Amino acid sequence: MAASCLPFVDRREAGQRLAARLMHFEHSHPLVLALPRGGVPVAFEVAKALDAPLDLLMVRKLGAPGNPEFAIGAVVDGAQPQVVLNSEVIDAVAPSNDYIERERRIQLAELERRRKAYVGDRHKPPIAGRIVIIVDDGIATGATMIAAIRGVQQAGPDRLVVAVPVAPRDLITKLRALCDDLVVLAVPEPFISVGRHYVDFSQTSDAQVVRLLTAARDSVR
Repeated sequence: MAASCLPFVDRREAGQRLAARLMHFEHSHPLVLALPRGGVPVAFEVAKALDAPLDLLMVRKLGAPGNPEFAIGAVVDGAQPQVVLNSEVIDAVAPSNDYIERERRIQLAELERRRKAYVGDRHKPPIAGRIVIIVDDGIATGATMIAAIRGVQQAGPDRLVVAVPVAPRDLITKLRALCDDLVVLAVPEPFISVGRHYVDFSQTSDAQVVRLLTAARDSVR
């Protein structure tokens, strides 16, 4: 996990480097799940190298009553969408069960809207009993990735792998405890932000997400 590989040229190059570290999964028929939007170009390279299907793993936070920016948990999409609650925040904020259910429905509807925009009516791939590799372009605070990990774990994968190009050192131990394998190419100090460690960190567009998902689907043998 040396920082000597930094900076990455762009997400594509970072994905190619990450794929090289994951080639031992090539014959295990893994499922690659990208956190959109920035994780998709990285995950595309991983899926291509492993000849694996690529899909999206979308996470929406559940906002607190009166403060939608303050997360009490998150909903993670999948064949059976999972709700992951932050027990410490729940104890402090004490939202009603009715509020949590209402917020869950609102955010789940937004997840479905976004998924349809990206993949149309294509069915979500099953997770239970298979090797799943979650990919993003980097981890900063870890909140989204932790929710994603917990959501996927509840769906019963055989093995859960988290793979990212870059992450801060203080999250490594926590992330390792939540998944079966953690692959991080670089753990720079100081970390500051994910984008700081890329030469080109321009925003990934919706059109690019759709194009890469289509290309990945067409290329799997």
